[in-house]
Amino acid sequence: MFAVIKTGGKQYKVAAADVITIEKLPFAAGDEVAFSEVLLLNDGSSTHVGAPTVSGATVVGTVVEQMRGPKVIAFKKRRRQNSRRKRGHRQLLTTVRIDSFLTGGSKPSLKVSAPIAAAAAGLASAGAAAAKGGMDTSNLSLISGIGPTIEKKLRAAGIQSWNDIASWSEADLAKWDGELALRGRAKREEWVEQANELLAGKPPRAKADQAELASGKDL
Repeated sequence: MFAVIKTGGKQYKVAAADVITIEKLPFAAGDEVAFSEVLLLNDGSSTHVGAPTVSGATVVGTVVEQMRGPKVIAFKKRRRQNSRRKRGHRQLLTTVRIDSFLTGGSKPSLKVSAPIAAAAAGLASAGAAAAKGGMDTSNLSLISGIGPTIEKKLRAAGIQSWNDIASWSEADLAKWDGELALRGRAKREEWVEQANELLAGKPPRAKADQAELASGKDL
């Protein structure tokens, strides 16, 4: 029995007892985690393909450890300009062991550490709401004001989904504004509000603005 799951904007083929390394999840070692975005499920006798996900299917795993990936060096040099820049980055990762596959809408009883249980529950419910609307929570470009260049900066800093941005506080806004040289764009263009709207199932602001412009009416 195996399945294809989606998490952190990537797809993974998993079977029981497999150990996979994925984008960081807000869980501690020993906690159980459920992956509800199951794109394909093979039960040994037949294969079920999701549209986009397999209805009632869930993959359950246990967090083995939180870790950081290998250091990646970005070095830029301009010839004859005496200009060079060197930056290092280590991606935050989570190692998970796949334990079981649930079908027929069965709900797993997860063991989660108390300090992060509330945050994990909120993250799961927000992700489920977005998945219900057929939206990809890892598509940062749907937030108005995030273009390809800024998206690369965000992903390099470990910001992978709407959930990450929706949870930003005023302190986080100031922190990322300084570290990623956003020049106040995140607060000015209301990225946190936009992320929460997307998680609630509302259409992206950019598309709503385009529709309003095309119709000539206030929508």
